[in-house]
Amino acid sequence: MTAMTRARADEPPGATAVVDGEHPAKLSFDDFYHAHFRNVTTQLGAYTGDLSQAQDLAQEAFCRALARWDRLARYDDPVAWVRQVAWNLARSRWRRLRTARNHLLRQRRTEAAMAGPTPDRVAIDAALARLPANHRRAVILHYLADLSVNEIASQEGVAEGTVKSWLHRGRLALAGLLDENIEGVGNV
Repeated sequence: MTAMTRARADEPPGATAVVDGEHPAKLSFDDFYHAHFRNVTTQLGAYTGDLSQAQDLAQEAFCRALARWDRLARYDDPVAWVRQVAWNLARSRWRRLRTARNHLLRQRRTEAAMAGPTPDRVAIDAALARLPANHRRAVILHYLADLSVNEIASQEGVAEGTVKSWLHRGRLALAGLLDENIEGVGNV
């Protein structure tokens, strides 16, 4: 017996559907990858501040997902697994970079100067960097990844009220930090 799968308007691309009361229809990895790569990359780009590094991290997370795809395809939300792996890779990258930087400082080497980003980008990145990690993740996931409070709470393993608190505090801190930067620009 051959089962046909039809996409439903109310299901996300990663959802599996039971057809004719039998086994769940299997989502192809290619479809999954094309549906979610850009979104994961955007989140990582905002978190790391480096688009090319974000693309590398997202690619690595999807490669790890491919190796486990038979199992991941049965998850309710396989993109959450990929997103968590990507965030973990980003954290590991920061630890490695911090260790390398400390080594270089001990060796008393200076880093080469690089052309900087626009002033607006610097202000936003600096403001995000000054937020606590939980507030920064909540703001990025909510406003750049378009995740709901419930989805963020599920991913982070905390109550919805905690996520709401993080978002509220993150927005207040960003508003204060960005207003502070705007006032300083007028005095130049």
